[in-house]
Amino acid sequence: MTNVIQNLTEEIKEVISKSLIKAYNEGELPQVEVPEIIIEIPREEEHGEFSTNIAMQITKQVKKAPRQTAEIIIKNMELQDTYIEKVECAGPGFINFYLNVKWLYDTIKVIQAERENYGKINIGNGQKVMVEFVSANPTGPLHMGNARGGALGDCIANVLKAAGYDVTKEFYINDAGNQIEKFGKSLEARYLQLLLGEDAVVFPEDGYQGEDIADHMRDYIALNGDKLLKVEQVERQKILVEYALPINLERIRTALKNYGIEFDVWFSEKSLYDSGELQETLDFIKEKGYAVEKEGAIWFKATEFGIEKDEVIVRNNGLPTYFASDIAYHRNKFLKRKFDRVINLLGADHHGHVARMKAAVSAMGIDANKLDVVLFQLVRLFKNGEAYRMSKRTGRAVSLNDLIEELGKDGLRSDEEAIVYGKDAARFFFNMKASGSHLDFDMSLAVEKSNENPVFYAQYAHARICSIITGAKEQDGVELPDIGSVDLALLNTKEELALIKALAQFPEEIRIAANTLEPSRLTRYVLEVAGYLHGFYQACRIRKQEESIMKARLLLIDCTRIVIRNVLSILSISAPEKMEKQED
Repeated sequence: MTNVIQNLTEEIKEVISKSLIKAYNEGELPQVEVPEIIIEIPREEEHGEFSTNIAMQITKQVKKAPRQTAEIIIKNMELQDTYIEKVECAGPGFINFYLNVKWLYDTIKVIQAERENYGKINIGNGQKVMVEFVSANPTGPLHMGNARGGALGDCIANVLKAAGYDVTKEFYINDAGNQIEKFGKSLEARYLQLLLGEDAVVFPEDGYQGEDIADHMRDYIALNGDKLLKVEQVERQKILVEYALPINLERIRTALKNYGIEFDVWFSEKSLYDSGELQETLDFIKEKGYAVEKEGAIWFKATEFGIEKDEVIVRNNGLPTYFASDIAYHRNKFLKRKFDRVINLLGADHHGHVARMKAAVSAMGIDANKLDVVLFQLVRLFKNGEAYRMSKRTGRAVSLNDLIEELGKDGLRSDEEAIVYGKDAARFFFNMKASGSHLDFDMSLAVEKSNENPVFYAQYAHARICSIITGAKEQDGVELPDIGSVDLALLNTKEELALIKALAQFPEEIRIAANTLEPSRLTRYVLEVAGYLHGFYQACRIRKQEESIMKARLLLIDCTRIVIRNVLSILSISAPEKMEKQED
C-alpha cells in the first residue's frame, strides 16, 4: 500500500532538513527550530511538482530575507538518489521542486503491483472506529434525508477502511420512546377505522399519516380479523407495533441493500432499557454529580461543560428522554464496546444536539474529541427544471425506494439493472458536494447517457477502456502486456504524463478524505481522472500503432481503469465494462 505523493513529500522534507543542518555546519545559517515543513502542489505547472515556504517560516529565526534564506537552503541540498531533478527559488522566497519522470513510471509499477489494493493506505493503524448513520425511525419508509445521509455515511466508512481503520457500520434502531408510542396509536386508529368506520375513532393529530400505516392494518386484518377489538388499548397497541415494526425494519434493510449499504450492526434502543444500561447510565451521571433534580424532572448539568442550558434526561412523569438513551448509547459505544472513535451522521437540523452530546461524553470521562458529528444539509429534487414531488402511496415525501425506481426507469433495463443504475446515480449525486452544502439533485441529468451526466461520464470512461483493451486483443491480436515487457519511457507526451500524475494522486485523495470525512473529494477526483483520460484519448492513438507504443499505452489505460474502478468501489458504485452512449 503505497502513497507515492506522500513518499515524495517526505523525501523533500528530509532533503530540506538535511540542508538546514548542513547550512548551520557551514556557518551560513544559525541553528533553527524547524517547524512543520509545509509541502504544497503549485497551481501552475511551470512552478514544478512541489513547493515549500520554509524560508518564510524561519525568517525571524535566521534574521535574513526569505529569498536569501531560500537560496542558502537550495545551495546546501543534496539531491543524489532522489527523484528531485531541479530546485529553484521563486517570488519572495518560495522553493520549487522539479522531479524527473522516473517517479511517474514508478507510479505505473505501483498500480500494476497493487491493482485492487492501489489507493489503500494505513494512517488508521487498525484504530477501532464506528460510523453510525441513517438510524431512521422505523415507523415508515426511508426519505431523502436518509438517502443523502446513507450515501455519505457509507462512503465515509469505506474511505476510513481504505485508510487503514477498523470500521464498524452501525444503524441505531429507534424502537423505544415517543415515536414508537405514536406509531402504536397510529396503527390502532387505522385498525379501528378499517373495522368500525372512519368516524368510529379520531386519528391522532400528530400521528403518522402515510398510507403504509393503513396497508399494515389491512394486511393484519386479513391475517387476524377483528380479535383485537376486545383487547385493552395498551395491549392492542403493543401487539400492533410488534406486528408492523419488524416488517418496516425488513423493508428498511432491503431498501438499504438495494442502495448498496449493509450494516455490520443493528443496535436496538429498546435493548438499552431491557438490559438495564439506561438506568446504569443515569445512576452513573448522578454519582459523578452531573445530575440535578428540579421542577420534578432530572436534568443533566450541561452548563458545567459550557452549554447554555441544562438538559432534561428524565421527565417529571418518570420517563427518560431521547437524550438520556442517546447518552446510554454512547456510553455503550465507548465504555462497553471500546471504540477508539465514534462518527455520527446527522441532518443539519440536529446542530444543537452536537455540543450537548459532546458534553455528555465528557461527563463520562471520555475525550469529547473522540466523537465526530458530520452534519449534512437538505436535498432538493428537480426534474426538467422544476421542483420534483411524487404523490406516492408511501406518503407525501419521496422515499429512497421511489428515487431509485425513478432513476432506474428504462425499458431496456431488467429490474435488477434498474436498481443498480438507480443506486449508482443516487449515490454519486449525493456525494458530489460537501456534506455541509445544500444539494440540488437534477433527476433529468442523472438519467442522461451523455458526458453531461457526471456518473455516466465516470462509468463510461471505465467502459471505454475495457472496450479498447478487448478490441486490441480480439482485432489486433495484442494482449494486455506484462509491465516487464513495456518500455515506460515511451509514455512521454504531456497528455500521458498528466494522466499518470492524476493516477498518482489517488492514495493522497484517500488520506485527505479520511482526515476531513469528506467523500465528495472522490467524486471530484474520479471525474478529473476521466477528464485526463479524455484528453489523452484525443491526443494519443492507442490501437493501430507501433506495437511497443501500443503496449505502453494499453498499460497506461489499464492503470487508469484500475484507479477508476477502485474509486467507484469505495463509493459503492458499479464499474460497467460495456455502456451505450446516446447520440448527440
